[in-house]
Amino acid sequence: MKIGLVCPYNMFKGGGVQECVIAMQNELQSRGHDAVIISPQPNKHKDSQMDNVIFLGTAAQMKSPFHTTAQVSVSVKTELLGQVLDDEQFDILHFHEPWVPILSRQILSRSKSVNVATFHAKLPDTIMSKTIEKVITPYTKSILKEINSFTAVSDAAAEYVRSLSDQKVEIIPNGIDVSKYKANGKHLDKSILYIGRLEKRKGLKYLLSAFSKTVTPGVKLLIAGEGSDKLKLQRHAKFLKITDNVEFLGHISENQKLSLLAESSVFCSPALFGESFGIVLLEAMATRIPVVAGDNPGYSSVLTNEGGLGLVNPKDVKSFARTLDIYLNSPSARTAWQNWASNNIEQYDYSKIVDKYEKLYTKVLRNK
Repeated sequence: MKIGLVCPYNMFKGGGVQECVIAMQNELQSRGHDAVIISPQPNKHKDSQMDNVIFLGTAAQMKSPFHTTAQVSVSVKTELLGQVLDDEQFDILHFHEPWVPILSRQILSRSKSVNVATFHAKLPDTIMSKTIEKVITPYTKSILKEINSFTAVSDAAAEYVRSLSDQKVEIIPNGIDVSKYKANGKHLDKSILYIGRLEKRKGLKYLLSAFSKTVTPGVKLLIAGEGSDKLKLQRHAKFLKITDNVEFLGHISENQKLSLLAESSVFCSPALFGESFGIVLLEAMATRIPVVAGDNPGYSSVLTNEGGLGLVNPKDVKSFARTLDIYLNSPSARTAWQNWASNNIEQYDYSKIVDKYEKLYTKVLRNK
């Protein structure tokens, strides 16, 4: 099959959707398919190229409903777009986050291929997001009729499109390369690890407060990542008088991430809202590091059954601290969680995820 994977975000910058698209491309190519990524040309990489990526149009910074910024498509020359579609003759066009302006809509209006859509994000339940939703809903409705098959990474991510369409939404979760993480997992250090953006919705203020109330002696809190709240969080750590035991690591490499996951005792991601899934939870599961996480709908869809024992309300600081202490100190709790993770992680390997998409592609092609 000739497959075009449409991604509205900057392919030169990391992110869950970009990682998913690249991993899907690699797996599809390994199976003999011709898979190409289509994405807007990022402003800071106007002359840059990537293998098997077609850059169409220009991009600009946009503030998202999640209080982050991203470069998304703002214009595409229609004659160039038409030429690309004529030249490539895609069997399948797979649109990731099709509601994000503007590339997906322009391609869909000219597509003669089978069109598949995947929704990754859950809009946060805030007044601002409701206002944004009112603005983007007419735009999204205008493209839904062009899509042959809908998928979402979780029920939380499917919520928005289900409110606009009666068409079935198939749940196909995100994935990871499980083998990349399974070789790790010694967890010898007494430390709590966070990896992600440093922004309000991630709940790091409450993680610092809970950490200050843990009773485990000598434990360290390692915070990896950058973001708009970094200085606020450093000041909060100083206010709580825990700076000697908290280390802000800044941006880390992939190899550093693997080492930290392998060595730390507990992984913590106390996100308050806006999470539709949680790839980083899968990485922790594959490394068999017990997870304490915010009880938002996206994380709850991953941490099921025994895995859900680590779900907390981050704002309940005392309970949050108690759960951290349990996973730091209780061998039986750690072993139970690790056994659950080992029994559940394989379903999220990208080979299994692409199996599902490959089956879907074949089905919608046959139906068309």
